[in-house]
Parts: sequence; structure tokens; C-alpha cells
Amino acid sequence: MRIVTANELQNWLDQGEVLEKDSRGVKVVRLADGNILKIFRSRRHPFLVRLQPDACRFSEHARRLQSLDIKTPQIVEVSWIDRDKAISACVYQPLVGQPLDKVFNSNRTLFDALLPQLAAYIHGLHQRGIYFRSLHLGNILHTPDGGFGLIDFLDLRFKDRPLGRMLVRRNFRHLHGYLQRRKVALFPWNELLAAYELASKQSN
Repeated sequence: MRIVTANELQNWLDQGEVLEKDSRGVKVVRLADGNILKIFRSRRHPFLVRLQPDACRFSEHARRLQSLDIKTPQIVEVSWIDRDKAISACVYQPLVGQPLDKVFNSNRTLFDALLPQLAAYIHGLHQRGIYFRSLHLGNILHTPDGGFGLIDFLDLRFKDRPLGRMLVRRNFRHLHGYLQRRKVALFPWNELLAAYELASKQSN
């Protein structure tokens, strides 16, 4: 992995558009060429991060998801921003689509129509052994071809078999917690669970 120079990083920040930041600094930038810069400030021990940088984990997750025919952003490059502080970065081509939280807020009729398809999509992830702890409406895109894709999938594990009921329930609890924290009103939760159960029966 190459090390991004201070001048190069500053040029990215000066010429790009900051899309997300927190108390620790800038997290996501839309670069001048349209690509996305994602900066990882890991909470893991720096020694462990230097062995397996978060940017590399993100890139590997993208590759494995794509191998399972799951749409993700296309990775362009992984690099170090500051190796001593274990800050890595990934540049990728953004996945075209609209996050489902925006669909829910702007076009409830469309969202409700997509609900059975969304439930089947989540079921398909679980059947592929994908446990995505951060699965929520902001991390699933509705793509122009009418399907779905995943973004921001660092917090993801691959199992060698379909998820068992306990992990499925845990995954839905995380999604439910997201809806509660965001105070999402009138979400069709029972309808989503029923559609998931139907997708599960239809796959048997």
C-alpha cells in the first residue's frame, strides 16, 4: 500500500466535497473526478490495523460480495493516510442508486412496493452466509435496474453456511434498533418480517 502525501490529501480535500465527518475528522469525500474517498480511523489496536488495514478489509469485502453477484462500489485504490496512526483510505467508484432511507422519506408508495423485494434481498444475503451487522436503510441502495446494492460494509462477516435463526433475529434487532434511534415513524416492520418469512418459505 502506498502512503498518500500530505499535499495530495490536502488537494483532495480542497478540490473535493466533504460528504461526511465526525469529531475525529473527515470520513467521506467526493473527489473532483467523481470517485469517493473513504477514510478509516480504526478503533482497533494500531498494531492489528497495520497487519490488516480497514481499507483492505473494505476492499476484500467488496470483492467477495461481487463474487456472490451482490452489487457494491468498484474499488480503485487502497492506501495509507497515516500508517503510524493506523489511518487508511479507500478510493472507489460510487455505486449508482438511492439509499432506501431517502426512498422511504420521499416516496413511501415506491418503498412499500419494494418491500417484498427488499425482504427477499435480505433473505438472499442471509442464505449466502452474510452477516451484515450494520444492515440498515442507509446502507442499502435501490439501483437503476430495480435491484439493490450494498455500501459501507466494513462491519460484515462471511459465514460458510446460511445464517441460523439466532443470527437472523440478531440482524433484524440491529435494523430495528437503527429505526428506533433514527425515530423512523410508521415503518412497516411487521410487513417486512412477514415478507421475509414468505421469502424463506418460497426458497425451500
